[in-house]
Amino acid sequence: MLSRTADHLFWMSRYTERAENTARMLDVNYQTSLLPQSADATLAGWQGLLSISELTPFYAAKHGQEVAPRAVMDFMVRDEQNPSSIISCLRAARENARAVRGTLTTEVWETQNQTYLEVVRMLQGGALERDPGSFFEWVKFRSHLSRGVTVGTMLQDEALNFLRLGTFLERADNTARLIDVKFHTAESEFVGVDSEKDQDFDFYHWSAILRSVSAFEVYRKVYRDVIRPERVAELLILRADMPRSLLGCMNEVMSNLSLLTSRPDSECKRQAGKLRSDLEFARIDEILATGLHAFLTQFLDRVNDIGAHISREFLLPA
Repeated sequence: MLSRTADHLFWMSRYTERAENTARMLDVNYQTSLLPQSADATLAGWQGLLSISELTPFYAAKHGQEVAPRAVMDFMVRDEQNPSSIISCLRAARENARAVRGTLTTEVWETQNQTYLEVVRMLQGGALERDPGSFFEWVKFRSHLSRGVTVGTMLQDEALNFLRLGTFLERADNTARLIDVKFHTAESEFVGVDSEKDQDFDFYHWSAILRSVSAFEVYRKVYRDVIRPERVAELLILRADMPRSLLGCMNEVMSNLSLLTSRPDSECKRQAGKLRSDLEFARIDEILATGLHAFLTQFLDRVNDIGAHISREFLLPA
């Protein structure tokens, strides 16, 4: 396959996944902001969202130092100058799909095209202002539809491997960011709770985080117990059978890399395999003891390195 074609496929799926995960991060922030909590805690959530997305300087340049929930939401959803906004991601996904129109099935192209046209119409019609939760659910649904159509209609060849590779590499990155921002700004700590009020806050706070990655029912099925922060971390980091966990994503990355190359000297495959092994044999108590934020920061650096090696080995020169 031409590196130019592989590049467009890889980034089409990454941008689609990024739009969904931006919607998930915004949704969990919006939902937790509705819970009874101090104004400082609410503000910290929105500041954390900008920080973990590495957009704080960009936001400050456009909106000043004051972090307002509505301004952050507009910046992350409809600002076309923000390359990580939902509308920018969906437009980029559509343009990458257009560039390789002949490689995609009609259903895949029409899904990408319709998603972008519809999101423009919805934002112009005020859908975000009327019901942010419903808008974010729509973005997630369109991403689910795109993946389903891709897997259900594309030939099982290298094109699909690059699409899946982009999806799971982006998902690993964004899941780590979501875990980091919510655990880093959480008011409760792993050592436990001291009052019934704290327990109520913990339940709704961690429930919102689980729902943001479609893991609330999964948590109940796996642990059959009250929601505890350390178990939330374990589920989203170390459970291979959890679709959005870090280990689950790295298993998929390795699976698709193995189908794309059999070279023993492949650096991206070596680094991906090493990261996957580190997750596979890790324990959550050890991760928490050494610091969850430090662990996730290192994970993000390693995922970015893997992405850079994939670009050098398979895609267009950066």
